[in-house]
Amino acid sequence: MPIIKLDAIDSTNTFLKDMVSAEKVEDFTVVTAKYQTEGKGQMGAVWTSEASKNLMFSVFVDISKFKLEHPFYISMVTALALRHSLKTFLIPQLHIKWPNDILSQNKKICGILVENVIKQNHLNATIIGVGLNVNQTDFDNLPYASSLKQITGRFFETDELLSIIINSLKMYFSKLKEGHYKELKAEYESFLFRKNKPSTFKDAKGNLFSGYILNVLDSGDLQILMEDNIIKSFALKDVTLMY
Repeated sequence: MPIIKLDAIDSTNTFLKDMVSAEKVEDFTVVTAKYQTEGKGQMGAVWTSEASKNLMFSVFVDISKFKLEHPFYISMVTALALRHSLKTFLIPQLHIKWPNDILSQNKKICGILVENVIKQNHLNATIIGVGLNVNQTDFDNLPYASSLKQITGRFFETDELLSIIINSLKMYFSKLKEGHYKELKAEYESFLFRKNKPSTFKDAKGNLFSGYILNVLDSGDLQILMEDNIIKSFALKDVTLMY
């Protein structure tokens, strides 16, 4: 498993995408950086992080041999792999906030960005960017952010974390390749934040409404039981789960 370590870069995802377009990249090649100037999150959000205190990396996964009908399963297995890895470090109350943020004690500790590589109209590979808050303890103006150190009081070695996360990713992508869709989806939904609990959401127009998260469709759309007992499905850009 090749690991490329950088001091500073605009974005590890961008760096890895440029590599993929220029040369053949080995499966599970990893690019890490001590600092990112333009770290990216879901839907164009910016991921900010103190230099050398957190784990920021991107990993290339070859999925050209997968018979994958629904790309959202890539997000599912990535979130499950991160949760599984953190559980081994006894991080408490781990949940997945749809689509793939990792929470501990209702605070966000990890963000995931999945960017798929399409070749000849076929899903060929995926580049997974991960930003994990590790030893940073100051989160100005981010009341719902936390870190492993802030939660546990312990200092963590980022290299050790990375090794365990990559092994978990390999395990979960192996399950995906073998076609264990039903089992993976059930596991993902079992850890969904606010599932079957009264929750507040914001739609694309900024309107707030109440409902219950029921499940997630294979497409990745979130199914919500509305106040009038109607079940509606929402795509990622159409709804935000409020804390």
